[in-house]
Amino acid sequence: MAFLLVEHPGPWGVEALRDARFPEGLAEKLRAHAHHGGVRLLLVRRTGRTRAEDAGRRIFAVHARAPYSWTETALLDDPRQVLDLDLTALRAGRSLGLEAHDEPLFAVCTHGRHDACCAERGRPVAAALATELPDHAWEVSHMGGDRFAANMMVLPDGLYYGRLDPQAALEVARLRLDGQLELDHLRGRTCYPMPAQAAEIALRRRLRLTERQEVRLAVRSVEGEVTSATFVVSMGTQEQAFLVRVHSSPGPPVTLTCRATRDQPALQHDILGISPA
Repeated sequence: MAFLLVEHPGPWGVEALRDARFPEGLAEKLRAHAHHGGVRLLLVRRTGRTRAEDAGRRIFAVHARAPYSWTETALLDDPRQVLDLDLTALRAGRSLGLEAHDEPLFAVCTHGRHDACCAERGRPVAAALATELPDHAWEVSHMGGDRFAANMMVLPDGLYYGRLDPQAALEVARLRLDGQLELDHLRGRTCYPMPAQAAEIALRRRLRLTERQEVRLAVRSVEGEVTSATFVVSMGTQEQAFLVRVHSSPGPPVTLTCRATRDQPALQHDILGISPA
């Protein structure tokens, strides 16, 4: 999974990239460029800060493929320069030749025009992070999972956290700065399919594995509605494999977004078992 974060202070419309005030025709070119490169393009902005039009735009190129995740950054004079980036290389895990960015990013969805819950619940979280950790905190456009608002993505790890309040978000961020994962609000890892995300969370919670690089997915197979995921866990100088089996099926109808007019089934993932492999 790869992301390109492009600074755009707003306003963000219902569709952030389409409705952003980029030079005419640029939004569609950026969308096509990201699609061709297999990269997800999101807009970001600082909380409560204005940016002069000639101040340049910060971008982050993120390769979020565990366990080899990294971030590069640049300050562009013109957003059209994004079109010169080799996003296919980014997707493949190759450097774009930008400046290495070794600190984590905490990106909170505040995209209220897309879904009001994201603004109502996300903005207090973004404000708390911006106050305590201003160099790490960004607001981000729609990332998915509106019903879990407030949502935060930790990059370059590619970890989704949900149902955060300001205190919980700060705890997630502080632990990550110490190389640890907070497990209670963890939603999953972007580079894994949803059943494998559920499997990793279940394994980490069962064994209380909080080190960032402690768990890696080795093998995954699918048979019907059941996913079998084998993870290798580092335990000091030793490694041990664990098999997690997950059953995926439609759950009862739920309200997926604040603007939804009717409930819809959401896929649920039930852990069938965790055992040494």
